[in-house]
Amino acid sequence: MGSNGCFAIFGVLFIGAGVATFVSPENTFVAIADMLGFLFLLVGIFWILQAFATREVNELWGFGLVAGILMIVLAFWTGGQFFIEKQYVLLVFAGIWALMQGVTDFIKAFQIRKLGQLV
Repeated sequence: MGSNGCFAIFGVLFIGAGVATFVSPENTFVAIADMLGFLFLLVGIFWILQAFATREVNELWGFGLVAGILMIVLAFWTGGQFFIEKQYVLLVFAGIWALMQGVTDFIKAFQIRKLGQLV
């Protein structure tokens, strides 16, 4: 089967998923919320591992560790919310995630700049 056949199969699967979304929007929202919680968990674990891996060269590794722990807390909190509350909680948590990512990127940029001045 060529690539056109694969595209056709995925097209049919996506159309089926779209129909299921309209049939049961509540279940779709809950599934997306659970996936976002799992994504928060993965990101938190990655940030914690990255903090420990860069501990020798990164003087602010503790900030990455705290951010990772906060992401894991957000992951479990997202998974434990009831349906009515999840709508607002998910938006707020996605904003918190973006804020933490921006702050950590900002700190990393200044650390890279500092290393460039040392050379």
